[in-house]
Amino acid sequence: MEKTDATTVEVAETSRERKGKAPLLVDAPAAFVRSKTSRYKRGVSIFDLILRICAATSALGAAVVMGTTEQTLPFFTQFFQFQASYDDLPTFSFFVIAMAIVTGYLVLSIPFSIVCIVRPVAKAPRFLLILFDILAVALATSAGGSSAAIVYLAQNGNSGANWLSICDQFDDFCQSVSGAVVAAFVTVVLLIFLVVLSAVSLRKH
Repeated sequence: MEKTDATTVEVAETSRERKGKAPLLVDAPAAFVRSKTSRYKRGVSIFDLILRICAATSALGAAVVMGTTEQTLPFFTQFFQFQASYDDLPTFSFFVIAMAIVTGYLVLSIPFSIVCIVRPVAKAPRFLLILFDILAVALATSAGGSSAAIVYLAQNGNSGANWLSICDQFDDFCQSVSGAVVAAFVTVVLLIFLVVLSAVSLRKH
């Protein structure tokens, strides 16, 4: 009877030890998955920060180039001076304002991107970024698209409306505004990448 009781006690103790160790074996893979997901999200956030800085740089370049574009032809009379400036066209003025707003937003969004690096599993900063990134995409696309239409008319004219091309005379002006429009579309592409990255990061939560 004594041997039987001792065996029963040993079996019970062994059973309790196994029960105590089982959660550790179960939690280890889960902890590994969480750690791997956190590293993945941190990597995505770092890439997001780099793209955000590049987008802010291109948007600033587009606004500055367009806002400083003007050309005066060397020949003029006493009463007429042939000059082209960005503010002669409301579309180009809107372009400068829109790209300045996009630049300001991207600069202000950098701290939120840093927060996503420090806390890769945080949802609120990432949700705010994706929301305002979409608005920035819409604003930059409208500015770039409308300005691209004006640049096309300036370069090719419109025979149906009797609009003549001005880029044969104002070549420097057309080159500058064309470069600004290209920089705006580069900003649009980078912003689209930012939206995709934020969507992928939110899906991984």
